[in-house]
Amino acid sequence: MTTPPRILSTPAADAMIARLAGLHGPLMFHQSGGCCDGSAPMCYPSGEFRVGGQDVLLGRIAGDVPVWIGAAQFEYWRHTQVTIDVVPGRGAGFSLEGPEGVRFIVRSRVFSDAEVDALDAAGEPPRGE
Repeated sequence: MTTPPRILSTPAADAMIARLAGLHGPLMFHQSGGCCDGSAPMCYPSGEFRVGGQDVLLGRIAGDVPVWIGAAQFEYWRHTQVTIDVVPGRGAGFSLEGPEGVRFIVRSRVFSDAEVDALDAAGEPPRGE
């Protein structure tokens, strides 16, 4: 079995990411484990959020946009495939999509046993510096 991606994005999210990249340049996402909007995926200009050793790279979406998650949150979600989507509404916070009248959200599904085995065989995902 091939290794399944840990992170995906919907076509609607990809379109919003492309729009935001046109306005702000290269982007990145960070998914923290906070409460309320702190648990929403946050979109930043690349390098504006400092990624450290306690952050795990879930993968890349919308071409080459990295998606990071805090290590503690990753431990809860390591058996879950995460999909970034976009919906109408406005969240609080510093995420770039706020002024556009939309907000990024996550949807998820639990990996199958075979997918977990493939991910385990692939080794741990990269961490920040």
